Amino acid sequence: MFVLSNLLSAFAQIVDVVLHILYWLILIRALLSWVNPDPSNPIVLILQKVTEPILNPIRKRLPLNFRFGIDISPIIAFLLIMFLRHFLVRTLIDIAQRLR
Repeated sequence: MFVLSNLLSAFAQIVDVVLHILYWLILIRALLSWVNPDPSNPIVLILQKVTEPILNPIRKRLPLNFRFGIDISPIIAFLLIMFLRHFLVRTLIDIAQRLR
């Protein structure tokens, strides 16, 4: 069972790192939107390609009267990422520890 425990623990760590990186990419994209960067900049294009699959479904699910002229989808994405880091990652680590 220790092999499965180690596998779950490693998977939890990978998920945690990926969620942490997504958090920072969404934050950088939100901060860049305040300064209106050049849309043809390669860094801006990479940020949009990585974060748009996360932010666009959130935007689509927001009701029309919940849009205030500013994009609040990064805030909702931050809350979802924090939930996943605190619930999913910790649950996987706890399961891995119980399997030892």
